[in-house]
Amino acid sequence: MSTPQPAKGLPQRVVLEGHYTRLEPIREQHVPDLFRAVAPERYTYLFSHPPASEAELRKATQAAAQQSDPLVFAVVDRSTGVAEGQQSLMRITPEHGVIEIGGIYWGPALARTRKATEALYLHAAYVFDALGYRRFEWKCNDLNAPSKRAAERFGFAFEGVFRQHMIIKGANRDTAWFAMLDGDWPRLKAEYQRWLAPENFDAAGQQKTPLRCQ
Repeated sequence: MSTPQPAKGLPQRVVLEGHYTRLEPIREQHVPDLFRAVAPERYTYLFSHPPASEAELRKATQAAAQQSDPLVFAVVDRSTGVAEGQQSLMRITPEHGVIEIGGIYWGPALARTRKATEALYLHAAYVFDALGYRRFEWKCNDLNAPSKRAAERFGFAFEGVFRQHMIIKGANRDTAWFAMLDGDWPRLKAEYQRWLAPENFDAAGQQKTPLRCQ
């Protein structure tokens, strides 16, 4: 067995391009689009509450743009240039090669589309291929069944539940842990690339074959 190596460094504010989606370091210019994408019911399991105004979201975005952990990216539809959600790289530990994707808010136009899958893929490819991380984590409230299904669809392996892990919005949170490893990535990367290829979608944008990461 080879000696484990730390990651090459910290993730940077880079733009990551896909076929359908572009990840851009979050900036104030994304605020109007992101506010239009707010759906309050999608905040149930997030740490934050839905912003009540564009001004409130602008203040939060200005603060996020100054942070390096979490490092927040807007998810932009390449065909329209509209930011439809956001996601973060966080709990970044390069000395152990561990990093988490979190703070995921995919608005109604983004969730459950090939754009969302590609947004996840772009961050996975960045942390494994460019930065050499060993472990890519996904965590969520154990009550959040859609998030757990998404993690498994994306190829994250379930590792267990941390009971009474946090108090969020005044309530207990048991946290479900998922991860993919660098040893998993070659197989998962090939499957993502196969599924995301434009020829896998019909003229209406419907998949011809499903993603098979499990």
